Amino acid sequence: MIRAFREENRFSKQLLETMDTNNVAQLYLLCSFRWLSIRLELVGAIFVLISALTSLISCIVGAISPSLVGLALTYAISICGQANWMVRMFAECEMNMNAVERVKHYTKLKTEAYRGTYNPSPSWPDKGDIQFENVSVRYADDLEPVLEDINVHFKAGEKIGICGRTGSGKSSLTLALFRMTDTFKGRILIDGIDVSQVSLLTLRTRLAIIPQDPVLFSGTIRFNLDPESEKSDAELWAALGVAQLHEVIADLPEQLEADISEAGENFSVGQRQLFCLARAFLRKTKILVMDEATSSIDVKTDAILQHVIATAFADRTVLTIAHRMSTIIDSDNVLVLSKGRIVEFGSPKTLEKQDGSHFAALLKGHS
Repeated sequence: MIRAFREENRFSKQLLETMDTNNVAQLYLLCSFRWLSIRLELVGAIFVLISALTSLISCIVGAISPSLVGLALTYAISICGQANWMVRMFAECEMNMNAVERVKHYTKLKTEAYRGTYNPSPSWPDKGDIQFENVSVRYADDLEPVLEDINVHFKAGEKIGICGRTGSGKSSLTLALFRMTDTFKGRILIDGIDVSQVSLLTLRTRLAIIPQDPVLFSGTIRFNLDPESEKSDAELWAALGVAQLHEVIADLPEQLEADISEAGENFSVGQRQLFCLARAFLRKTKILVMDEATSSIDVKTDAILQHVIATAFADRTVLTIAHRMSTIIDSDNVLVLSKGRIVEFGSPKTLEKQDGSHFAALLKGHS
């Protein structure tokens, strides 16, 4: 018995080490519920014992009949199961009330200011000039800033690499550009226009982004590239050619009308990323954000992506959040962030040669 107990403890320890945080929490709740069940069974057993003794004594002295003793014992035995059932119902009710709490929380969230005070021209932005002026960003009013006093100027047509350690604020910088985070201090100018004065719909349709996780929707290839049906077939094929997908789609029986399964599972991750690239090319925007777009693709597809960026997007401002440092080594300028602040900004070749450079340390760490 002792040996079996030790083996069970060893197995439980290994199980806990291999499980993630959510599973450990579920296991903890399960164990807590089981311990409560054991205690309830103990209380029920004591109650049955007391009921049995009092009923038998009453029967012996002639206070009640034997049939009533059996009835009393039957009800006493059922109490244990009913107590466990009651606890289980209370636990399920509490878990289901989480949905109600979420709905109540979302009803109190502050609605984004979709409307703007300034209506830019249809061609805005026509240059792609971006300027951050003393920008500070946070995700909620009660949280610490994730970006503090950011002052930087990205000139039109520049290829900017953004790098830094995990949690340095790289993605937060681009989210602030799309006004998806709270910019509580400073302002962001695109071609001289404050983005906080532009409506969200206008702002987000005038910028393009290639996310870290490629997004494809259930539907046809045409729908995924041009959901509003504004582009011609020639433009769609040109975009596929730029993304190196022309031959892949041309070999399909239905070509542009071919179906894409849910989340694009009938295409590889690299091909999905290239679809996002083709979609961004069709937008014809002057600003493109690449949020670690190469993190889930192989080196060959990464090389294709970098070639397209250097050629098809030569006249556009491209902000690249680096996953591999090799993707930004040929950028015009590199922005290095640390703890939400700018620590370096300049040419990658210049920063690489500087003594004590943060960029050089990042390069060395990824080599």
